[in-house]
Amino acid sequence: MDATRLAPKPGSVLWRYGGDVRLISTGAYAILLQVGHPTVGAGVSEHSDFRADPWGRLLRTLDYTYAMTYGGPALGGEMGRRIREMHKRIKGVKSDGERYHALEPEAYAWVHATLAHSIVRGHELLGRSMGPVEVEQFYAEWRLQGELIGVRERDLPETWVEFGDYFERMVAERLERTAAVDEVLESLEAPTRPDLPFLPEAAWRVARIPAAHQIGLITGGLLSPTLRERFGIPWSRTKERELQLLAAASRGITPLLPSALRNVGPGYLRWRREAIAPSRAG
Repeated sequence: MDATRLAPKPGSVLWRYGGDVRLISTGAYAILLQVGHPTVGAGVSEHSDFRADPWGRLLRTLDYTYAMTYGGPALGGEMGRRIREMHKRIKGVKSDGERYHALEPEAYAWVHATLAHSIVRGHELLGRSMGPVEVEQFYAEWRLQGELIGVRERDLPETWVEFGDYFERMVAERLERTAAVDEVLESLEAPTRPDLPFLPEAAWRVARIPAAHQIGLITGGLLSPTLRERFGIPWSRTKERELQLLAAASRGITPLLPSALRNVGPGYLRWRREAIAPSRAG
C-alpha cells in the first residue's frame, strides 16, 4: 500500500471540503445510514457501547476521518491499518441467525460510502454545494483514501454519477430498521453530556434541548422520505420549514465563516493528538 499516493494532498478537493465544522451536525445521518445495513448494525449493537457513549463514537469517527484526510501519509496509513485490524475482531451472529463479519466487502465499503455521501449532502444543505467537476474529483480522492483502510476499488462505483445509482439501490434493497437504528434514534432524543472539559454541566443543560432539536432536524431532513418511514421517524411541514430556515441561515454565513471553522481538521488533530497516537491504539 502506497500511503503517499493514497492520502489526500493539501489543497485537494477533499482537503478543502472535508473539514467544514457544519458537517459535524450530519454525523448522526451518516451513522443511521451505516447501522441500517444489517451487518454494520449487528456489529454496532454487539461490539459497541454506542447507547452509553454516543459522543465517544462520534469522536472516534472524527479521529478516523480527520486523520485519514489531514494526517498525511504517515498518520493516514497508520490509521488505515488500525481501522482494518480493529474490524477483523468484529464478528458474530445476526438476529436472523446468519453469521456476519465487519470486513464483508459490501458492508465495509458501505460505511466508507456513507461518509462521502454525508459530506456532499451536508454541503448542499448547510454550506456551498460542490460543482459537478469538484464532486467527481472529491469522490475520486475519497475512493483512493478508502484503499488506506482496505476498501477495494471494485467495491465502490467508479464515478459519482454511478454512485447515485449504487446508493439508491442500497437504500431500496439492503437497509432496514435494525436494533442499532433504534439505539441511535434514542440517543438523539435524549443525548448525554459529552465528556469535554470545556463544557460544564450547567452549559450543557442550557444547550442540550436546542442542540438535540437542531441535529434531529438535520438528520431527518437529510434522510429520504423512504428511510424516514422505514426507520419510524416522523416528519411534517413544520419540521421541513424549520429545516429550510436553519439551512438558509447556515448557507448565509458561509462567506463570514472563519477559515479555522471552514476546515477544522488540522486543528482537531492537534487537539486529539494524544488520543490518536499509535500508543493509544486498540
